[in-house]
Amino acid sequence: MNIQDIPQIKHTDSGNFFLLAGPCAIEGEEMALRIAEKLVTISDKLQIPLVFKGSFKKANRSRIDSFSGIGDEKALKILQKVAREFHVPTVTDIHTNEDAVMAAEYVDVLQIPAFLVRQTDLVVAAANTGKTVNLKKGQFMSPESMKHAVQKVLDCHNQNVMVTDRGTMFGYQDMVVDFRGIPTMQNYATTVLDVTHSLQQPNQTAGVTGGRPDMIETIAKAGIAVGVDGLFIETHFDPANAKSDGANMLHLDYFEALMTKLVAIRKTINQF
Repeated sequence: MNIQDIPQIKHTDSGNFFLLAGPCAIEGEEMALRIAEKLVTISDKLQIPLVFKGSFKKANRSRIDSFSGIGDEKALKILQKVAREFHVPTVTDIHTNEDAVMAAEYVDVLQIPAFLVRQTDLVVAAANTGKTVNLKKGQFMSPESMKHAVQKVLDCHNQNVMVTDRGTMFGYQDMVVDFRGIPTMQNYATTVLDVTHSLQQPNQTAGVTGGRPDMIETIAKAGIAVGVDGLFIETHFDPANAKSDGANMLHLDYFEALMTKLVAIRKTINQF
């Protein structure tokens, strides 16, 4: 795909990686606008192409009492407001064929969660909307197997497809990133590294996913060094009290400093 095909995306001629960044879930309008304003300011300053990310609902919770959303249409309208106020494209994940049709009315990129990426009907439904499709690599899948998921989108006459590595299961309660997978998947599609989800520690006995946010900078630097096209990073101004995935999100206060380092690394890499 050509990243320039995503509506409203900016700074595509900067030579930088692009970003899919924002909170895990849309918790309300004020929080979404606050995070979006900060991310847009940073990305404009550093000339990084940005797609604002937020889940309009969370269908993949460990426990039935975990936060799942504020209402589908309400959350999607907040994403639409972010796009209109800040002139930035948006991405959200979907879980059903009906979600694809509904979300396509509000956002620019439809994301297939890792645990659903083998669901042909869902991938086809997303592709048939004509929107850019982001395919998360299953934690249980090899990089090579993602070519088949990509082909499903291409077979729907939709060339706008990217894949995102979000780590591979390492035992029952940890994840590991195999950086060999990045150049492998780049043979099939534009490739993104999901830094924060790669640092999850899932399947905790409490039913709440843990994480290693202290390793975010390490994984992000490594991804840029091996030439990944984009980074996916979830961020929040109060991760400790975020309603979803707070254990592995980057604090918003640290976002600019990290991006500054990554832009410098990419500038160096581009010389070779």
